[in-house]
This record gives sequence, C-alpha cells and structure tokens, in this order.
Amino acid sequence: MARESAPRRRRFLGPRHWASLRPNGIGLTKPNHYLDMAKVVWQNRDQLPFARRILRDGCCDGCALGTTGLRDWTLDGVHLCTVRLNLLRLNTMPAADHRLLGDPAALATKSSRELRELGRLPYPMAWRAGEPGFRRVSWKEALALAGERLRAVRERDPDRLSIYLTSRGIPNEVYYAAQKAARFLGTNNVDNSARLCHAPSTVGLTQSIGYGATTCSYSDWIGTGLLVLVGSNLANNQPVATKYIHLAKQAGTRVVVVNPYREEGLERYWVPSTVESALFGTKLMDEHFPVQVGGDAAFFTGALKHLLETGRVDRDFVEGHTAGFEELAAHVEELGWPELEEGAGLPAAEIRRFAEMYADAGSSITIWSMGVTQHAHGTQNVLAIANLALALGRVGRPRTGLSPIRGHSGVQGGAEMGAVPGSLGMGRAVADPAAREELARIWGFDPPTRPGLSASASIEAMHEGRIDALYSVGGDFLETLPDPGYVREALERVPVRIFQDIVVNPMMLLPPGELTLLLPGATRYETPGGVTETSTERRVIYSPEIPGRRVGEARPEWEIPLAIARAADPGRAPLLDVAGTAELRAEIARVVPAYAGIERLAAKGDSFQWGGERLCEDGEFGTPDGRARFVAPELPRLSMPPGHFRVSTRRGRQFNSMVQADRDPLTGARREDVFMSRADAGRLGVAHGAPVLLRSPHGEYRGRARVGDCQRPGTLQVHWPEGNALLDRTRVDPNSGEPDYNSVCELIATAGEKGSD
Repeated sequence: MARESAPRRRRFLGPRHWASLRPNGIGLTKPNHYLDMAKVVWQNRDQLPFARRILRDGCCDGCALGTTGLRDWTLDGVHLCTVRLNLLRLNTMPAADHRLLGDPAALATKSSRELRELGRLPYPMAWRAGEPGFRRVSWKEALALAGERLRAVRERDPDRLSIYLTSRGIPNEVYYAAQKAARFLGTNNVDNSARLCHAPSTVGLTQSIGYGATTCSYSDWIGTGLLVLVGSNLANNQPVATKYIHLAKQAGTRVVVVNPYREEGLERYWVPSTVESALFGTKLMDEHFPVQVGGDAAFFTGALKHLLETGRVDRDFVEGHTAGFEELAAHVEELGWPELEEGAGLPAAEIRRFAEMYADAGSSITIWSMGVTQHAHGTQNVLAIANLALALGRVGRPRTGLSPIRGHSGVQGGAEMGAVPGSLGMGRAVADPAAREELARIWGFDPPTRPGLSASASIEAMHEGRIDALYSVGGDFLETLPDPGYVREALERVPVRIFQDIVVNPMMLLPPGELTLLLPGATRYETPGGVTETSTERRVIYSPEIPGRRVGEARPEWEIPLAIARAADPGRAPLLDVAGTAELRAEIARVVPAYAGIERLAAKGDSFQWGGERLCEDGEFGTPDGRARFVAPELPRLSMPPGHFRVSTRRGRQFNSMVQADRDPLTGARREDVFMSRADAGRLGVAHGAPVLLRSPHGEYRGRARVGDCQRPGTLQVHWPEGNALLDRTRVDPNSGEPDYNSVCELIATAGEKGSD
C-alpha cells in the first residue's frame, strides 16, 4: 500500500485549545519540567559527561516509545522526557558499599527507594542459612554455587525451577539468553513482566487479528480522525506521547478518553518543547466517557450494537476480510440495552453518542493500557475493542489501528524473544511439536514439552513447596503482586533464590531458605557489542555501548544466565557458548523469523519495524486463513454489596514499582491518598484529607481521602503498589494469567482525626 502524505498541521492550536493564560501554568498543579531537568543535572553532577553520552547516543530505557539518542521516528525535534531523566541516575550512580549487605536486618527497614539510593550492586554476594548476612564471593564461586544448586533441581525435577525477568532496561538479547537457558535446564517456567500488564492484549489481539502487537506507527496518530484513549494515563507513563497528541490536534484529530477517572494530565498538559504548549498548555481531551471500573467490554460492545442497529458497519470490509461476524452480531443483538448500561455504568444515550463519534470520524486509533488489561476479564475487554475497530475496517489503513501502549522499554520484545511459558519465540508455540523440532535443530538440544508456569502460578507453586529455586532478573514480587503477605510466605519457602540486578530491592533481603545469591548486572549502556529493544510500534532499535565508568565486577546481563546454565550442566556447556551480542542477534534472526534484520543492527540509529509500517495492510491478517476473527466477549458480572466501592489501582510519579516522589505533580496527590468523588464524600460526611480505612475480604489500607470532581461516584483509587494488600491474588484473567488489580471495598472514616479543606 502506498504511503499517504502526512496531513497538514496548523502552526498554532489557538486559545480555544489552551489550558490556561498563565505562562507555563504558574501556580497550577502541574510538573515543573525545567526545574526537574535542573534537579537531574544536579543529581548526576559526578558523572555529567557519561550521563550526556547516555542521553545523546543510547536507546531510552524508560517507556516503550523508543529513541535513538535524543531523536525518534515521529518528531522533528528532540525526544526527551522526565521518565528517562528520572531513570538516568540508575545508570550513573556509584557502587554501593557492599559491606552494608552483611547486615540485611538493618537494610530491611529501608524503603525500596532508599535501597536503590545506596548505589549499584558491585560484586557477587552470597547469604547461606544460619549466617548473619551476605558476604562477598568471586564470580567463580557464585557460578559454582548457582550451578551446583540448579543441577540438583534439574536432576530432581526441572520444573521445580522458576525464572522471571522484569522490563527494567532489559534488552532483547537478555530475554532471549535467559529463556534459552531455561529450556536448556529443562523447564518452560519462564515469564516476564508483560504478564503483569499486557498479557490480555497479546492473547486477545492474537485471537482477533493474528498479531499480539500494535498495528500502526506513532506517525499514524497525527491526523487520524479520532484518538481513543482507554484506561491509560499517557501523561504520567509516556509523557512524550502528549507531544504526539499535541501535533495530532494541530492536524485536526479529536481525542476521546474512556476512563473512570478524568485524568488531569490528559485534560491539560504543558509540553515543554513546544512553545505554544509550554506557555499556555494544551487541552488534550475533547470528550470524556466515565465508564464503570471494569466496564470497557460492555461499553465497546454497546457501541457495536448501535452500529448494527443503525446500519453503519463496513460490510465490504467485514465480508472480504473477516470471519465470525454473523455469530457476533447475533450475540450482540440478544444483549439488552439495560444489561449494557449496567455493565458500562453509562446510559445508552452516552454509549450511542460515542458510537456516532467513532463512526463519523472516518479514521481512528484506539490506544489502551492497564486500565483495560488488569482485570479478571482483561482479554474480554481487548476483544470488545478489537470487534468495534474491525466492524469499521479500522485496521491496516493509514491513521487507523489498535495500539496497546507499553509502559516499559523492554517488555514488547520479552514475549517475542520467548521469555514466556507458552512460546519459544514469536510464532513458535511450546505445544507445537514442529516448533520444538525446529528449535532443537538450531539449539542442539530438545526444548521441554511440559507447559510452563506464569509468574502468578509460580507464586502459588512456591507457596505449596513445589519450587526449589527462583532465578529473578530484576523485579520485586513483594511490591508488584497482589496480597504481599502471601507472596512473602511463598518466597520464604523457596530454598534457593538467585537475584540478578543492578541495585538492591526488598525481595533480596528475606532470610534465605538455604542460599540467596546476588549477581550484579551491567546496564544496557555498559554492554560490549550493544543491544536492542523493541518499541511499542514494533521498531527494533540498536543501542550502542556507551564509553564511561563501569561498576565493580558487574557483568553484561545476557552472559549471566548462560554461564549459570553451563555450570549446571558442564557436559553440554558448549551448546550455550556465545561470542557476544552480535552472535546472539544472528541467532535471534533464525529463531524469530519476524526479527530478520536484527543481525544487521550495529550502529546508533539502526532500526527496523517488524511487520512494516502497519500490520494487516490490504486486509491481510496474521491468522492461518488471513482473515480477522470477530469473537463475542463475555461481559463480566460486576456485582457489589450495598455501601461498597469499586477500588482500582493507579500510578503516580513512578516507573513500574519504582516510586520516585511522594507527590504526583500531575494530580497533587500524595502516595497515601484515596481518590474519592465529591458526591460520595458528601454522602458519607468525609472531609478532604480525613483519614479513612479501606477494607476488602483480603486486607486493609489506611490513607487519607482526596476529594475531587475527577473520580467517578461509587469508585475509589489508591496508588500501586501501596494498595496491593486489598487485592485478591486468586482473581486472574483465565485467558492470559493477568492478575486483577482491582477490588471491592468498604470505606470507613477513622474517628478522632480531622481532615483539611
């Protein structure tokens, strides 16, 4: 398909789209980007040349928008945001005093932020049961200890090993090496942080269109008729995306937000690199539809019902490129409007109004995040979103698409490299004998056949005593998973725990069952031969090694899992010999055919988009017969006892679980705040700032009421991970294994303390 010319953009949006006449929003609740930049400079003052080179030449290790140095493939100017700047110190900080680890009990009183601020892990450390704390060991001893323990696990039952990788700056090469090591050791128990954010997107989109990834490029945002943001707060998690939206509005795009909370950062934002927006701000949101928490499947299915009733479906596209439409239409026609209204939490008139806007737009892109996926019915939400887009042919054409936007730089590539229990690499299912046979020819050993455990399932297995060893590359289950008390018990029952990371986190400080090892990793910028990441728009980007100081004995992270696996099985060790990351990329190109071309990436600026600028062009989908699938979503039954609230978890000034500030500059909220509507507060007599107790069947949370006009009545929000004690660990999406990060709670005003107006 020929590439269409970009839409013309107005030079200025004009006063109608300005957020305020106050220059740079002086006196308003908003981030002070320029002050934040100055703080970052001061924080990195001891390594300013190194920090500058990382920003100038490296691929961003923050969100998944992706850069090469300070440039991207969408903007004409500089691509730089506070997410990347706030992570910079992780790459420039000095080594921690490793002797502090000799007294883990003293460190256990510190928060995860305080532990990070101690500095980088410089040396391998070992803590045996019965010893007071960690002691420094050589790499030779650390690998021998790890190899000895994992050899024993493998001989007993390889599925008593669990391997997990988070996305903190982890590139494709590390994901690939770790999952290959897992299969070498005989287990498919390998998972990554995508399980905690976008697993329903992968499952739902694969079922619907044959690809578990965004279908369009960021450039398609600019000039699309309608941007639909669902369950996402781009201003907090992907701030550069606000500039994309500003440019889209200059080209005539309208922005609709579907979310229980009217996010202040989507209502108005000051884009610091755009003169007009930096001075007056930009009203990003044109319309807001405050759906019920968990109501997305009902809302989008209701919109489809309206299109069916009014004859606005694109029949030519549906008949020429899809399957299952008649079955879906019959299902939707049987759904009554009262049922859809109750599920969505909105009147039929509002759902119909959205449907008319969607159809009138001519082109649209739907972008969603964890507000859609982190439910026990997350896959059903994604299917409903995909059904609506397919009904109007809004996939595979310029300025149309379906886009699950990733919050972390490494997570899109994690599953595609095979670091998941059900895949040996994109397109190679563990359950497929032909796929295993092909991998055996490439690797020289047979991959295991038994299905692996997801991250959540592994925690259950740990609690039941069915896991003898945990190997975690980054991450902290104590902060990221529901029911932290249960998770702590589960981890304490694992005899051998191996942690590979760049800093200390609370999970490392639990007393060992038999042995705990800490293995210091180098960052992506310190890795000889460079590495790659895959952005949300499927762009595989090369990030070169950056000259500068190195920390202690930290090793490139891709080397460590392969070295441990070789130590566990010396007789087959040569099968895992790799000369460097270039050789790894050549192997990835053979194992993951869509990544053909990764082997040629070798310099700053090198990149390619797997699947091209858009997936599904000309109506050719990634399914076996090339047709998209309409799938009838199951609408959840969102029952709630009288007097209770639906409580969802939100992010503030943080990256993943790494909280960076006690106050969110976008909302003004502090970490302990409970977001509450003014109507609910008035009904219950709760004052702004008053202490409150939230109680669910699974735990309690104490905070202070934050009363305002943005929260939908009948719902509350608390920050994550602080609110994890309220969550039910057994509620997971059965299709994807995604935990549900929402709860139903009662709210109790704490007597004896007063709030503040």
